[in-house]
Amino acid sequence: MPKLRLVISLLAGARPTTHARCLLRYSSASASASHRRSQREPRVGTTTPVPTDTALPKSKSPFYFEAGYALFAKRPSRPFPPPFLSPPSGSFSDPLSTHHQSRDRRSGVAEVDGEMIRGVTNGDDAVLVSDNFIGANDGVGAWAEREKGHAALWSRLILHFWALEAENDGYGGTSEPDTVAYLQRAFERTKEATSQPNEWFGTTTACSALITADSSKPPRPVVYITQLGDCQVMVVRPRDRQIIFKTTEQWHWFDCPRQLGTNSPDTPEKNAVMDRIVIEEDDVVLAMSDGVVDNLWDHEVAESVVDSMNKWNNGEAEGLLRHGVEPGERTFADGMKFVATELVKAARTIAEDPFAESPFMEKAIEEGLSIEGGKLDDISVVAAQCKRRKV
Repeated sequence: MPKLRLVISLLAGARPTTHARCLLRYSSASASASHRRSQREPRVGTTTPVPTDTALPKSKSPFYFEAGYALFAKRPSRPFPPPFLSPPSGSFSDPLSTHHQSRDRRSGVAEVDGEMIRGVTNGDDAVLVSDNFIGANDGVGAWAEREKGHAALWSRLILHFWALEAENDGYGGTSEPDTVAYLQRAFERTKEATSQPNEWFGTTTACSALITADSSKPPRPVVYITQLGDCQVMVVRPRDRQIIFKTTEQWHWFDCPRQLGTNSPDTPEKNAVMDRIVIEEDDVVLAMSDGVVDNLWDHEVAESVVDSMNKWNNGEAEGLLRHGVEPGERTFADGMKFVATELVKAARTIAEDPFAESPFMEKAIEEGLSIEGGKLDDISVVAAQCKRRKV
């Protein structure tokens, strides 16, 4: 999200002016130019870190996600402040994105309540990948300009606690999962963790998808999709090249989405929306920050997913071979990593083009604003394919 846009609205209690929004958007772009030149390839992975000394609950659902993620940050992530992170004994450049699973604080692993903070930070975004739960949160970068402001901490903590709540409930077990209640408790735990004496301010949007099964015979895969703000979850059916579901963005006004955190009136109980969607095996569920949906139209997202899957299945995904994935070692998760990577690249191409047509530009014009090109932002994608467990 553009720098300062919500500090103006949430801390000053007033709607930001058109002039302020435009100036801040372009100053953000110029300030991060050197970072963009140094980071040409997205960061990618198939899992996000979990503690190695904790027995993770298993879902009873016969269905699960094969997932991968890809990330591009418009500027480097800020380190978490103490006590959430103790610096390692040596130097480090991006402690928030470390995949080291040690509980030793000297490694620079982020912790809360004595436990590793799940997920990965991308700029002010956060993503999380597990077999049954995926999510993408978008922290409001404006808080970096405020004393004790840290949107990346808020986005990551809420996603961490959200995943834990789902996990502790057995992903619904034999009953319907209540992902809005999970998010409400995650929000409350984040507020508690960032209160005195460890006070830090921030806000974040949130979206997730939890996969389970219905009670039909034979069971069908079901995803519980939850959203608050302008991140988006989309379900693509590759065989039909169609979008079968997508969430709707929630706004207070243009470029000011609903969000959770400091001084925001929004809460999960009042504002989060959950949808229960019956899907099919091999459908692809995407959890994306607005760095994607502000730069690519829906049909472009669907086309990118299907075309990437075709390239992967036809052995044309040479990019992943450079990352050490040999043809005989390819997994479904690697395929999803490739899908996420190609989608991030497509969104970034538009984001960095000052003359491109984009959904963000279209929305701005509808508001009477003279804005051209894409919208430079953190771009985060989790791509997850529905699969059946082998018995």
